[in-house]
Amino acid sequence: MTDHAPVVLDTAGPSLDANDRRRIAHPLTGGLILFARHFESRAQLTAYVAEAKSIRPDLLVCVDHEGGRVQRFRTDGFTHLPAMRAFGELWMRDAMRATDAASAAGYVLATELRACGVDFSFTPVLDLDHGRSEVIGDRAFHRDARVVSLLAKSLMHGLLQAGMANCGKHFPAHGHARADSHVAAPVDTRSRRALLADDVRPYDWLGGTLSSVMPAHITYPKVDSRPAGFSRVWLQDILRGEIGFNGAVFSDDLSMEGARVIDGRTASASEAAVEALNAGCDLVLLCNQSKVDGGAPVDALLEGLAEAQAAGRWQPEPASEARRIALLPRTDPWPWDELMHDPAYQRALERLAF
Repeated sequence: MTDHAPVVLDTAGPSLDANDRRRIAHPLTGGLILFARHFESRAQLTAYVAEAKSIRPDLLVCVDHEGGRVQRFRTDGFTHLPAMRAFGELWMRDAMRATDAASAAGYVLATELRACGVDFSFTPVLDLDHGRSEVIGDRAFHRDARVVSLLAKSLMHGLLQAGMANCGKHFPAHGHARADSHVAAPVDTRSRRALLADDVRPYDWLGGTLSSVMPAHITYPKVDSRPAGFSRVWLQDILRGEIGFNGAVFSDDLSMEGARVIDGRTASASEAAVEALNAGCDLVLLCNQSKVDGGAPVDALLEGLAEAQAAGRWQPEPASEARRIALLPRTDPWPWDELMHDPAYQRALERLAF
């Protein structure tokens, strides 16, 4: 077995049981993703993460914590962060104030998560606000790719100040497709030229500062017949080749309805994971399946991926594990009580109030 650990999974509740510990210890598990159900209090969350990391010290503990309606932890001291559209609206009134506020948001977001042991948030959203996608909506900064890029870079600067990596999503574009890939298989019929000239520009402009990218579960038939997360055209030829991106690539959640429709058929999660890894993903996510049949779908993914590797249907890229490790923080976090008295944190809270 390789030492590459591409699977990011979750657990059923706010404490670990024997099956959770076994799955975290699996050699293919490299990450843990958290949801609101994993949070009861800061003390509980900190203990939960510490126990998970005692099983695997290099476990990448992740969460979707963007602000607005996508913020998993909202009580017991966590700052309520604005939706990213608020920064775009502020930009229209005062561009420099908006960039400052976005950096403050990144710093507050990252320092609070890291104080509880969480390593990484899947942010920023780089989708353009075309006014068509309800699932994106106010999660997008702006319609203009230049504004999105500058505000995202500012937010990423705040993350970096706190020692947290970033994740641009959803490559190449989710803002134009109307369907929600959680429950359907969206299609974007625009041409390659149109996509590269508009929605893809933030990935190009931010290519040197993005730590990771998450592709969309969307098919762009004028570019490739496969959804972006399973497409070597999008991940290898365009993202790696034309844009020159060399960070980590996550699949989006493989439990989503739009995630497993490949070449006209619905694949199992383990089949989809193999396809995503072979297309160019470094890590694959399976979310909310730990609550199904005692977590049987999670075990099926781990077992199926191990069997695929043994059979030669999947072999990891040598750089993939290094890309995963690079997402782990390299500095110690502020403990929560010390963070509350940190002048930089207090100043960031002030700059975030607009």
